[in-house]
Amino acid sequence: MASPDLKQRFEEIYTAHYPDILAYLRRRTGSPDDAADALAETFATAWRRVADIPGGARARLWLYGVARRVLANGRRAESRRSELVERLSAQLALWGDSVDPSGVDDLDTVRAAFEQLNPDDREVLSLATWEELGSQEIATVLGCSRGAARLRLHRARRRLAVELRAAGLDLSPRVIALTKGKS
Repeated sequence: MASPDLKQRFEEIYTAHYPDILAYLRRRTGSPDDAADALAETFATAWRRVADIPGGARARLWLYGVARRVLANGRRAESRRSELVERLSAQLALWGDSVDPSGVDDLDTVRAAFEQLNPDDREVLSLATWEELGSQEIATVLGCSRGAARLRLHRARRRLAVELRAAGLDLSPRVIALTKGKS
């Protein structure tokens, strides 16, 4: 628990600079929700590092720096997600011969199907496909047994296949290949 002085200091910094930081983020994001998320992350960092925030007008500049890094991290994360979708698309092309990774429509379809999955499924698929981890390595990252990791990966691949079929990508009988992979 932060001391009352640090809590009061954070509240003063938040009150004084919230409008400026929100305006900064709104001008640099695609939606009010993205700006709100970045704002929350910026002030969460400020709360964790309240003792490091410089005094006076420099506090606002420090917050701008934090907000800038939050946005950069968000862009990198989005870029990684896009790369993952492209890799999944290419991998599906190998497995199903029906997805053309250079085809924008198919890539958009794969991206949309991937985004429909729950975060846990996206994470396990990301670890297997983008990070190229085997089930034992995935188990270590997720903090579960190898068998549980294999089952989660199997189920995530099945759910992705269902989403792809629902989106009009016919993977035909080769959808079973989605359940195979690096173990």
